Amino acid sequence: MINEIKKDAESRMKKSLDALHANFNKIRTGRAHTSILDSVMVDYYGAQMPINQVASVNVEDARTLSVVPWEKSMVPKVEKAIMTSDLGLNPATAGSVIRVPMPMLTEETRKGYIKQARSEAENARVAVRNVRRDANGDIKALLKEKEISEDEEHRGVEDIQKLTDKYIAEIDKLLEAKEHDLMQV
Repeated sequence: MINEIKKDAESRMKKSLDALHANFNKIRTGRAHTSILDSVMVDYYGAQMPINQVASVNVEDARTLSVVPWEKSMVPKVEKAIMTSDLGLNPATAGSVIRVPMPMLTEETRKGYIKQARSEAENARVAVRNVRRDANGDIKALLKEKEISEDEEHRGVEDIQKLTDKYIAEIDKLLEAKEHDLMQV
């Protein structure tokens, strides 16, 4: 029973870490990478579709993405979707290829992105701690119903704490790497 609680807690903590990865990918570092455009939605014949389902997105060089829509008629719609996204990018079209240059980050923007990264990391830590609280509550409920002994409850709480420490350390490591990435010129 305690093992099921631990497995559930670990899978939920892993999901928090995965969500942090996704959020960190949305914070641009000045270098071009295709996941920057993952959140861009394009109007495709009346339906909103992710950009990677209507065009191929490739890294042209360190500071430029190239987007090639599958259909020539989609070029203006894809370009408009990139422009109206909240990413602050200005695409340039040459025929059927849309080039998206990554603007240089100023010191002020870097600090803003670091603040955003720290906020995302803190949200992930809070999520992990909430999972710990829920798991500990489940273990204490088992003790209250006399389904486990106090020793088993104590071991279960310790194991959940070790799991929490492991995932919080992982979050801190990811944050440190993202901050280092953002501060590189």
